[in-house]
Amino acid sequence: MSMTDIHFPRILGWITEETGFTPAQVDNTVTLLREGATVPFIARYRKERTGELDEVAIRAIEERLGYFIELEERKVTVLRSIGEQGKLTPELQARVEAIRQKTGLEDLYLPYKPKRRTKATIARERGLEPLAELILAQAVTAGTPGEAALPFVDPAREVPDAAAALAGAGHILAERLSEDAELRALVRRLTWEQGLIAARVAADKKGAVTKFEMYYDYQEKLREVPSHRMLAMRRGEKEEVLYLAIVAPVAEILAGLKARLRRGESIFRPLLEEVAEDAYKRLLAPSIEVELRLEAKNRAEEGAIRVFAANLRNLLLAPPAGGKRVLGIDPGLRTGCKMAAVDGTGRFFGHTVIYPHSGAAKAAAAREELIRFLDGHASGMIAIGNGTAGRETERFVLDALAAAGKRVPVVMVSEAGASVYSASEIAREEFPELDLTVRGAISIARRLQDPLAELVKIDPKSIGVGQYQHDVHQGNLRKALDAVVESCVNYVGVDLNTASWALLSYVSGVGSSLARGIVRHRDEHGPFRSRKGLLEVPRFGAKAFEQAAGFLRIRAGSHPLDNTAVHPERYPLVEAMAADLGVSLAELAAAPALVARIDPGRYLGEAVGLPTLRDIIDELKKPGRDPRQEFAAASFRDDVRELADLKEGMVLQGVVTNVTAFGAFVDIGVHQDGLVHVSQLAERFVRDPHEAVRAGQLVKVKVLGVDRERKRIALSIRAAAGSLS
Repeated sequence: MSMTDIHFPRILGWITEETGFTPAQVDNTVTLLREGATVPFIARYRKERTGELDEVAIRAIEERLGYFIELEERKVTVLRSIGEQGKLTPELQARVEAIRQKTGLEDLYLPYKPKRRTKATIARERGLEPLAELILAQAVTAGTPGEAALPFVDPAREVPDAAAALAGAGHILAERLSEDAELRALVRRLTWEQGLIAARVAADKKGAVTKFEMYYDYQEKLREVPSHRMLAMRRGEKEEVLYLAIVAPVAEILAGLKARLRRGESIFRPLLEEVAEDAYKRLLAPSIEVELRLEAKNRAEEGAIRVFAANLRNLLLAPPAGGKRVLGIDPGLRTGCKMAAVDGTGRFFGHTVIYPHSGAAKAAAAREELIRFLDGHASGMIAIGNGTAGRETERFVLDALAAAGKRVPVVMVSEAGASVYSASEIAREEFPELDLTVRGAISIARRLQDPLAELVKIDPKSIGVGQYQHDVHQGNLRKALDAVVESCVNYVGVDLNTASWALLSYVSGVGSSLARGIVRHRDEHGPFRSRKGLLEVPRFGAKAFEQAAGFLRIRAGSHPLDNTAVHPERYPLVEAMAADLGVSLAELAAAPALVARIDPGRYLGEAVGLPTLRDIIDELKKPGRDPRQEFAAASFRDDVRELADLKEGMVLQGVVTNVTAFGAFVDIGVHQDGLVHVSQLAERFVRDPHEAVRAGQLVKVKVLGVDRERKRIALSIRAAAGSLS
C-alpha cells in the first residue's frame, strides 16, 4: 500500500480530537515529520509552525500518526478480503472506514476472517444453518425444540437425531454470538473494568521460598494493577512459579449476552441461554482473556519504559564536572587499581596500575605511584568507580593526598555499564591497543567530565536505571530510549571537533553513517573551522545540514555564532540586529549587555515570530552556555563503608541511582543501594516517585532499618528532612 492510498485528512482529524491541539498545529507538525524533520529540530527551530509544541507533544503526534497509518493499511487488507468474498456492503465498508481502534477493526473482520474448521463450520456443512435461523427468530411458541428440529435429522449427514441437530445449530449460534463486534466490545469492557488479575502458586512450588511469595495467593483489579506488580507476576509465570488468570464478572456478562439474544418468549429460550453460556465459556472468555492479558502486559511495559526513560534522561543530563584534567581509577582488590589520565577534552594520556590493597609494602609503593602519576599528568580531579573496592580505594586516595599535602577533589562515579563499554566496538576503535580494564578507567574519568558524552556509547539497558527492562518488548524499549538520548544530546548541543561518532550519531539528522564520516573528515583534514565545513563531508547534504547545524558547536571558530544554538538560517537576521546596533556581529556575540538594546518587535516577519526571536536573544545573552545544572559531588561518611557500619537512625548523604514505580534506590556508599519507599519520599502524598526525586540527585536520607541477611536497607527522605547528620 502506498502513502497516497492513506486518508490523511481523516487521520489528522483523529489526532486533533485525541490530543486537543489545534488543526494547524497537528497539520504542520505532521507535514514536517513527513518531510523528514526530526523531533528536536521541529521543537527548537519550527516553533511558529507548531504553535510552540514541545518534544513531548510532537512525539505524541508522531506516535499517533504511526498508529493510524498502520490502522489504515490494515483496513485496505480487510476490505479487500471481505470484498473478494462478495460480502462487502456499503454499510460494512462505512463501519470499517470509520473505526479508529485496531481491536475494533479486528472485531468487525472476525466473521469474515478465514478460519480453521470449527464445530460451527461442521454444523453448516450438515445443513443446520436454517435451524439456527429458526431458533434465533424465536417465532415458534408451541411444541418442543425437539419437534422443531425433526425436519433437520439426516443420518446420512451425521445428524442422527433431534438432539444432534439442536446441538449443531447451537454451535452455529454460539460462534455467531462470539463474532458479534458489539458483544465482544461489551465483554471486553466489563472484564477490563470489573475483572481481577489472580495469581496463585504452582502446585509444585507450594511452600517454596521464592521472590514471588507475595503473589502465591493474590488478586487485584486488572485495570489498576501497577506496572511493576504486573511485570513481576508475569515473570513469576514465565519461571513457572505462578499461575495467572483473569477473573471476570461472569454473571453480569452472561446477563448481557442473554439479553442480547432474547427477543420474546419462545420454546427456544432455555436453549438460547445455554448457547449464550457456551459462547462465553468456550469462545469469548478464552479469546478476551488473551486480549486483555496482552493489553495489561502492554500497559505495564509502557509504564516500565516510561520509568526507564525518565531515569535515563536524568542520568544523561547529570551535571558535568567540565573540561578539567581527570585521573580515572577502576578499583580492584587482588587485581589492583587501574589508573588512566585524560585531558580536558577526554583525550587519553597514559595509564598505570597500583596495588593499594595487597599489603603494606605494595600500599606504600601505590601511594608514591599515585602522586607521581597525578603530578605527571597535572590532573585536577580524581574519579573513582563505585564498584568493588570503591570505598576502600577512595579512603586510600584521600589519605595519600593528605599525606602529600594535596587538595584534589575525589569523586565517586557510577561505573554501571563500564564493562559493557570496555568490550564494545567503539571502545575497540578508540583504544585498540589497550586492555579492557584500562578502557574502563578511561570511561570512569570521562563520565565525571561529561556523563552525556560518555554514556551515549553504552547500551542504555546496561546503565542500570530500568525496571524489568528485560521483560518488556525490546523494540519498543530501544525506540523509547533512543528518543531520550536523541532529546538529551540535542538539548545540550555537541562540540563538533571533540565528539565521538557515537555522540554525533544522535545529533538531529546525522545518524551512525554520517557521524563516522564526520569523524573521518575531521581526522583527515583537521578540526572544523565553521559549520559550513560540514557540507564538505561526503554525503552530508543540505537536508542533513538543516537538521543538524543548530545543534553542533564550534568553539573559537571562524563565525562567532557557530558556538551558539542560533541556526545558520538565522545568521542574516542576527547580522541585521548587529548592524542596527552599530556593531559588528563579533562584537555583539562578545558583549551580552548589548542584547538588552534589541527590540524583538522590529524583526517580526512571516517566517520569524516571537518564539524564535526570544530564543535567539536568550542565546546571545549566554552564548555557548551549557543548560545542565552546576556540578556537585556526594560526600559519603568516612565511618560508613560497609553494610555492617549502618545503624538505624543514621542520617546520611546519598545519590539516587534508580527511580521505580514503588520508590527510589539510593547509593549511600556501602556497596548496596538502599530503598526509599514511595511513602517515605516526601511529607506530602506522592503518586509518582519521579515527582519527588530523579536519578543522579543528591539527597539526605535516614536509615529506618537494615536486613543484613538479605542485604536490604530501608531509608527515608521524609524522616531525614530537618535532621542533623
